[in-house]
Amino acid sequence: MSRFSITDTQLPGLKEIKRKPLQDSRGFLSRIFCNEDLAACGWNTAIAQINHTLTVCKGSIRGMHFQSPPHCEMKLLTCLNGEIWDVCIDIRSNSATFLQYHGVLLSAENNLSLLIPEGFAHGFQTLTNNVELLYCHSTAYNAAAEAGLNPQDPKLMIDWPLPVTEISDRDKAHSLISLDFKGITP
Repeated sequence: MSRFSITDTQLPGLKEIKRKPLQDSRGFLSRIFCNEDLAACGWNTAIAQINHTLTVCKGSIRGMHFQSPPHCEMKLLTCLNGEIWDVCIDIRSNSATFLQYHGVLLSAENNLSLLIPEGFAHGFQTLTNNVELLYCHSTAYNAAAEAGLNPQDPKLMIDWPLPVTEISDRDKAHSLISLDFKGITP
């Protein structure tokens, strides 16, 4: 029996993963990752890295990050504490949904994770204080391949739900999308 319910989004390859916790009077057990179940979604490699983040201030934005080829990565993102508005942008150069985004509420309460395929930029805004996220990555971080889009780029038309309280200098410094931006080929 699968511990997940998997839903396609309007962006091919991007999946919403609903966890089905087992609960009793002691609490619950929730499966975060399962090779067997997630292989059907395209996760066909080992987990190379797991990261845990804390974002302290409500209204903060992190993103829109991606790894350039040949270091593209899949991510499985889960909210362990608090609530975020999560955004994934299709930056695959050959995609019919190029530069379109999908936004979804992830929280500790709704048991929803995102399986983000290679070729997507990812970011989020915190809707509560003290948000903790768990990221499973298919590829280890490579500093030379680090890239990003400016999360406040008007061309992306991201409808952030709250006024921005914090954003890193690094994320603010990402260039706005130019006419010659062709995306990436994962």
